[in-house]
Amino acid sequence: MLQSVIDTYSLFFTLISFFSILPPIPMSVAVKNLSAASSSSSPAIPVKVIPLQHPDSTSSDPRCHSVPFNNFFSRWTAKIKRMTLVDWIDTIFPCFLWIRTYRWQQYFKLDLMAGITVGIMLVPQAMSYARLAGLQPIYGLYSSFVPVFVYAVFGSSRQLAVGPVALVSLLVSNALSGIADPSEELYTELAILLALLVGIFECIMGLLRLGWLIRFISHSVISGFTTASAVVIGLSQLKYFLGYSVSRSSKIVPLIESIIAGADQFKWPPFLLGSTILVILLVMKHVGKAKKELQFVRAAGPLTGLALGTTIAKVFHPPSISLVGDIPQGLPEFSFPKSFDHAKLLLPTAALITGVAILESVGIAKALAAKNRYELDSNSELFGLGVANIFGSLFSAYPTTGSFSRSAVNSESEAKTGLSGLITGTIIGCSLLFLTPMFKYIPQCALAAIVISAVSGLVDYEGAIFLWRVDKRDFTLWTITSTTTLFFGIEIGVLIGVSWFFTCICYPRVCKPPYRCLGASSRDHYIQKHKAVSGGIHLQRDCDCSNRCSHIFCKHKLHQGQATRI
Repeated sequence: MLQSVIDTYSLFFTLISFFSILPPIPMSVAVKNLSAASSSSSPAIPVKVIPLQHPDSTSSDPRCHSVPFNNFFSRWTAKIKRMTLVDWIDTIFPCFLWIRTYRWQQYFKLDLMAGITVGIMLVPQAMSYARLAGLQPIYGLYSSFVPVFVYAVFGSSRQLAVGPVALVSLLVSNALSGIADPSEELYTELAILLALLVGIFECIMGLLRLGWLIRFISHSVISGFTTASAVVIGLSQLKYFLGYSVSRSSKIVPLIESIIAGADQFKWPPFLLGSTILVILLVMKHVGKAKKELQFVRAAGPLTGLALGTTIAKVFHPPSISLVGDIPQGLPEFSFPKSFDHAKLLLPTAALITGVAILESVGIAKALAAKNRYELDSNSELFGLGVANIFGSLFSAYPTTGSFSRSAVNSESEAKTGLSGLITGTIIGCSLLFLTPMFKYIPQCALAAIVISAVSGLVDYEGAIFLWRVDKRDFTLWTITSTTTLFFGIEIGVLIGVSWFFTCICYPRVCKPPYRCLGASSRDHYIQKHKAVSGGIHLQRDCDCSNRCSHIFCKHKLHQGQATRI
C-alpha cells in the first residue's frame, strides 16, 4: 500500500516537472549501443543515426529551448505579422475565399437547385424540431432564418446546412423543462438565452483554438449517446400518434410508464394518419438514398408528408387530430435577451451543446471539405457556428448547429459554395412572409412523423455490431453510455461514458501502454516496444516516446529503476 502511494506521488511530481520545465523532446533515436549489445548473437548491422533538431532550435543544447508556451505565442505573433489585408479578410469572412473564385456559369445552377432542395426540406423540419424543443413552430423557422445567412458569411464549410437539429432540440427541452413550463413566456426567453451562451462558448473555443480538446472523447461514447437520444426522442413523439399527453422526460422509464398509463385514451385517427405519413417518409428516404438520380425524392419527403396531412385535416376536419394552429406572419424582430438570472443553470447544457457542435458539425464539415477538395480549419468553423448562434439569439432563435441529413442532401445536390445557404435562407424568409397562414392546418402527428423519420438514422446499431467484432472494450463503452443515457438522463450518461473511457480505456492505452523499456539516451530519449492491435492483426514496432503521456510513463519507470539508461 505504501509503495503504491509513493509511486502515485512520484508520477504526480513527474507530470508537474514535465509540463513546467521539461524542454521539447527531440526526435532522434539512440540505437548505437543497442546494435552493439546485440552483436554477440547476430552480425552487427551498420546504422546511420541522423539527429533531428527542433524547428525553433537556436542552440545545439536541447535544454536551451524555450518553454513550449513561449514557442506557441512566438509562432502565433509571427504569423500575425506576416498576414496581409487580404489574409485578414479571408480569416474573418471565409466567404470571400469562394466569392473571389466563383464561376457563375458552372456553379450558380447547382447552388440554386441545392438551396431550393434544402429549403423545401428545412421548412417542415424546423417546425417539427421546435415542437420537440417545447417551443412554438414559429421559433423553428426563426432559427432557420438569421443563423443560415450569418453562417454563409462566417462559416468555412461550403456544404454544411445549419439550422435546428433533433439532438440539440432534445437537449434544450431537457434543460428548460426543469426550470419553466413550455407554456410560459420564460421558457422561450431561456431558449433564446441558451443560444447566446452556446454562441459565446463556441466563439471562445474557436478563438483560443481549443477544438482539439474534444478528440479525447471516444467515438463509442458519441455513438452510444446519440443512439439513446434517438430512442428517447422517438418515444417522446408518440404522444401525437396516440392522441393523449405523455410526460416530458429524457429518461426511458418515465416515458414508458406514461405511455402505458394513458393507453385507455388511445385514438385511432391520429395514429393512422401519423403512421401513414411516417411510412411515406421512410420509403421516400430509402429511395433517395438508393439511387443518386432520385435523391430529390428524399428531400421532398417532409414536404410531401406535410402536404398530405394538411389536406386531410382541412378536408375532413377530424376532431381527435390536434393542429398546429395560428403562426405569426412576418420576419423576426431584433431583441436582446431580457434577463440573465438563470444563465448559471444553463451553462452545463450550453457546454454540452458546444461539444455536440464540435463532434457532429465540425466532423461533418471536415468530411465534406475533404470530399470537395478544399481546406477547412476546425477552429474557424467553430467560430462561424458561434457567430451564427449569437446573431440568431438576437432574432429569437434557439441553439442551432449543422444537420447531418440536410448537409448530405446539400452535398448530393452538388452544392459548390455557401450561396446555396443564402438561397435556403431566402426560402425560409419567403415562408415567414407569405406561407405561415397555410401552416395553421398542419397536424401535430405529421410533424412528429418527420421527427421520428429523421432520428431513425441516429440509431447506430451497425456501429455497435462492428465494435463487438473488433474491440469488446469499445463495445462495452458503447453499451454503458447508451444504457446510462436511457435510464439516468443525458448529462449523467455522457459523464459516465466519458469517465469510463478515460479510466478503463484511455489511461491503460495511452498513459500506461504495453511496453518493454529498452533504455534511454543522455537526452532523455526513451525507446519502447509497443504491441498494438489494428483490425485484429498484431503489430510490433519500436518507437520513441513522442506521445507526452507515454513519455511521462517511461520516465516514471526509469526513476523506479525498471528501465536502464544507455
